[in-house]
Amino acid sequence: MGKEEIYEKSDLYKLRHTASHVLAMAAKAWDPKVKLAIGPPIENGFYYDFEFTKPVTDETLYTLDDKMREIIKKDLPVEHKKLPRKEALEGAKSSGQEYKHELMEDLPDAELGFYGIGDFWDLCKGPHAHSTGEIKAFKLTHSAGAYWRGDEHNQMLTRIYGTAFENKKDLEDYLTHLEEAKKRDHKKLGPQLDLFVFSDLVGAGLPLWTPKGTILRNELDNFVWRLRESRGYEKVEIPHIAKKDLYIKSGHWDKFKDNLFLIKTREGHEFAMKPMNCPHHTQIYASRTRSYRDLPVRYANTTMCYRDEQTGELSGLSRTRGFTQDDAHVFCRKSQIEAELSTVWDIVNEFYGEFGFKLSVHLSMSDPKEPEKYLGSRKVWNEAEDVLRHLAKKRNAKVVEDPGEAAFYGPKIDFLAEDSLGRSWQVATIQLDFNMPHNFDLTCINEEGQKEDIVMIHAAIMGSLERFLSILIEHTAGEFPTWLSPVQARVLPISDKFIDYAREVANGLRTGGKRAEVDESNETLGKKIRTAEMEKIPFLLIVGEKEQQHHTVTVRTRHTAEQSTLELDKFLRSF
Repeated sequence: MGKEEIYEKSDLYKLRHTASHVLAMAAKAWDPKVKLAIGPPIENGFYYDFEFTKPVTDETLYTLDDKMREIIKKDLPVEHKKLPRKEALEGAKSSGQEYKHELMEDLPDAELGFYGIGDFWDLCKGPHAHSTGEIKAFKLTHSAGAYWRGDEHNQMLTRIYGTAFENKKDLEDYLTHLEEAKKRDHKKLGPQLDLFVFSDLVGAGLPLWTPKGTILRNELDNFVWRLRESRGYEKVEIPHIAKKDLYIKSGHWDKFKDNLFLIKTREGHEFAMKPMNCPHHTQIYASRTRSYRDLPVRYANTTMCYRDEQTGELSGLSRTRGFTQDDAHVFCRKSQIEAELSTVWDIVNEFYGEFGFKLSVHLSMSDPKEPEKYLGSRKVWNEAEDVLRHLAKKRNAKVVEDPGEAAFYGPKIDFLAEDSLGRSWQVATIQLDFNMPHNFDLTCINEEGQKEDIVMIHAAIMGSLERFLSILIEHTAGEFPTWLSPVQARVLPISDKFIDYAREVANGLRTGGKRAEVDESNETLGKKIRTAEMEKIPFLLIVGEKEQQHHTVTVRTRHTAEQSTLELDKFLRSF
């Protein structure tokens, strides 16, 4: 039984599901003409989507919260009944509940299930708590816009979020955690730290990177490249578009054509902005005959990809229409698979260890009950999945198997990173692919001079660089390690008289390969220090008459008010 299934059977899930219905009751009491959409429990609480006839403000949440408490206090029982399909449809239509009517039309059952609290009944499959009195601790947290059924062409609804727990302590702990998460929200910290921006003229989901943000991207990419270069990878580069034919042959067209940005040339040829890089890389491998002596062939390529995500699903850097993959593909013989997979695993561990992430490992496998979702035969899938199981066992890794989560061409090793707030994020992935090499007829010439089928390993360390940065910003609260910080040191002259010396110090740092700048603003030293701390700069170097005379700097770090004075050369050596 998976984590989601366990949650759906829990008392907490039932409690939150009931809370969402109580929220709908409160909404109807506040706005009797409100139209109800859906209201499910989610991982950390619940929400309900509404089409209100009155404007929703911050004050509305307090009003709804009070009305919910009145309902909960009555300890009303939660009842269940079934109605004939026709009767249910007529009821929804006559009451003007068009969203419920649409949901009912999509259900094939002759009888439809409803749950009721007092005189309020809602289309629902359950399960629920026995009564409203079981909701001991809850809070409405925020509201947001949400398109009906996630389709930007549909009506924009108001989604009200809440959370509920079995006791007040758990609720308070969660709310404290939530406040900390808000402070770390990359959508706020990114612009505050001058890392990236979005422009309505450029388009939603297409981030623009400032000089500081570009330093972050480049340093991260260089780190991954150093790890790969030392293990025999070579860089390649590819165009950002390709003919439709490439994706038909790879198998991606049938799976992803609705998510592609399409281009039609004046001559009538169909191209697509590349949504992934692997098909392009197969063509570099296929450009000449390969001997078994050439293998493994390891390509690395950090490059942009593009997918036509729906506007309502875009979220800061976490989900974008243009994203950068630190992609790599290994072309090898079957006898080389285990060593190559293990090498990528080592790279993943070293990279995420640098940032203090705790990793857990999932094996994303196929679902034998749905063979139509995958390329290739069951025999090939069994062989590939057994290789991953054997490797995990050999590395003494505790793994969770996730049936149905494989890529359509092969099983995956997925790494989940736990951040400083205890949240888990799917990050790196290693995919074992027997099927795409077959589609492209990728081979090598073996020891007997015969063609031998090869296999392909897809490996992304950060995955989407944008998404990884959203995770890293929140994990570190914007306090990056010194080697990664866009500005590693800021020199603060205590008055204009010492600007020339401050520039000399900064130039010395830059000559030594460090990223340094001078605060030449006409502000007090205290204001300069506060500004630098807000910008999360690792080292603040204060210079005045004493420092200029003795060729020293007074050093202060972002974590402490303590200061120490060092000779400039000594500081440079210790940096």
